[in-house]
Amino acid sequence: MSNTIHPTAIVDDSVKLGKDVYIGPYCIVEGDVTLGDRTRLESHAVVKGPSIIGADCHIFQFATVGEATPDLKFKGEETWLKMGDRNVIREGATIHRGTIQDLGETRVGNDNLIMAYAHIGHDCIVGNHCILVNNASLAGHVIVGDWAILGGYSLVHQRVKIGAHSFTGFGTGVSMDIPAYVTASGHRAEPKGINAEGLKRRGYDPEQIQDVTRAYKLLYRRKLKLDDALTEIRAISPDGDHITLFIDSITSSTRGIIR
Repeated sequence: MSNTIHPTAIVDDSVKLGKDVYIGPYCIVEGDVTLGDRTRLESHAVVKGPSIIGADCHIFQFATVGEATPDLKFKGEETWLKMGDRNVIREGATIHRGTIQDLGETRVGNDNLIMAYAHIGHDCIVGNHCILVNNASLAGHVIVGDWAILGGYSLVHQRVKIGAHSFTGFGTGVSMDIPAYVTASGHRAEPKGINAEGLKRRGYDPEQIQDVTRAYKLLYRRKLKLDDALTEIRAISPDGDHITLFIDSITSSTRGIIR
């Protein structure tokens, strides 16, 4: 197959296309943009550069990908969006490029689902296999770990870190970091437990899930000081990657964790 570009689409000469790319009616692709093999843009999608979009991505109608940030510090500098492979960007979602005050780029990994009207702000880093449910929004400089799920209308404050395998409920307001595995909900996010069902689906064995549950209880149920809780958590499985991930998500926090 060859690339398919609808005659009503506007595609700059500077755009680089992989193999078998589809660009639908009334799409706009402008600036320094690369679209990877088999990536598909549905009608009225907008992609602006500088942006690199990987292979097998699917961008739905009225989504805007790679737009300049509205951050008032942004003065038109060259900044980037870099997106991996197999991402699905649903209707009306928005993803902004970075700023020179941080990385200079927004990064989205592989195999993510960004649902309708969700937003990824400037300089965010989104890992792999994440889901942003409808209208979930990331302010600038947010980091989202692999397999995290943000429920509909979740709002994440700038510079917050969302741990791997974590989960937020509908309408959760997140202004502090969420450790790995933790489920949170509430107008001000509060810890509610661990994402045990998600861990089962991703191949964690019962012993690992039990370890994570013990670690959670030490952090949130025993009323220990943070350093004391971490000391006891390390003893659960000193060589276990699953516990190391939990600990690292806490010790790397700069805003403080929900507690």
